[in-house]
Amino acid sequence: MAVVTMRELLESGVHFGHQTRRWNPKMKRFIFTERNGIYIIDLLQSLSYIDRAYEFVKETVAHGGTVMFVGTKKQAQEAIAEQATRVGMPFVNQRWLGGMLTNFSTVYKRLQRLKELEQIDFEDVAASGLTKKELLVLSREKAKLEKTLGGIREMQKVPSAVWIVDTKKEHIAVGEARKLNIPVVAILDTNCDPDEVDYKIPGNDDAIRSVTLLTRVIADAVAEGLISRSRVATGDKGEKAAGEPLAEWERDLLEGEKKADEAEKPAEAAVEAPAEVAAEAPAEVAAEAPAEAPAEAPAADAEQA
Repeated sequence: MAVVTMRELLESGVHFGHQTRRWNPKMKRFIFTERNGIYIIDLLQSLSYIDRAYEFVKETVAHGGTVMFVGTKKQAQEAIAEQATRVGMPFVNQRWLGGMLTNFSTVYKRLQRLKELEQIDFEDVAASGLTKKELLVLSREKAKLEKTLGGIREMQKVPSAVWIVDTKKEHIAVGEARKLNIPVVAILDTNCDPDEVDYKIPGNDDAIRSVTLLTRVIADAVAEGLISRSRVATGDKGEKAAGEPLAEWERDLLEGEKKADEAEKPAEAAVEAPAEVAAEAPAEVAAEAPAEAPAEAPAADAEQA
């Protein structure tokens, strides 16, 4: 079964590229035609590339990896935050701070600082032992850190892969990922450089519907990978592994599958039961009838005599 259909891609406007004067010649092989000064992307190629990216992300997560979602342009901010949160992955949807990957040790210290500030009760001035002015300064520092680092609050190390919307705008993130040999999965519009991306998806990176659809597909791949990982961790019998406990979102994914399986079982039982009854009934009738007939015959002869 296809990860996404051609109809969904068309309805979301994934096939619309940039104006013909704004393009990268390296993208020529992904372009189907040109209409009214706008390039049209070949969606048949997009479908095959989506399948490859989906499999890569699924396998990466299934083997314990993480995927960072990156998209700071307005069209991508909401979809990036929503889908990454849904599957419990880190994301950056505001400003990309230089060194977020290449200088992660420093970024990690800022994350620890954010967690310290979250422990302070800014409403209780007396208990904090600080003046109102000091609390105000700390409150502003916390708000700033939450805005820039809130999406990667729980990240303990650099990710195994990054999903990027608009590689031209996020060129710093792409550069850092390539320096660290982190695979890049990204939407490639007609003005992008395909050589910078490991798992490319030719498509429109400017339309909200297109960005939302493709980001959801990648999040679905992450979710499937998490389910596979959980099955391996818990074993075939569902016994809990001795390692880390499952996160709440992982448990929700597993419970959703279990409920679907339980809903199917009663339906199967209902179909099988009438068949069994129908098969047994004729056999019982056939066995009882001949036995009763010989027993009644001698009684009738005795009466006549």
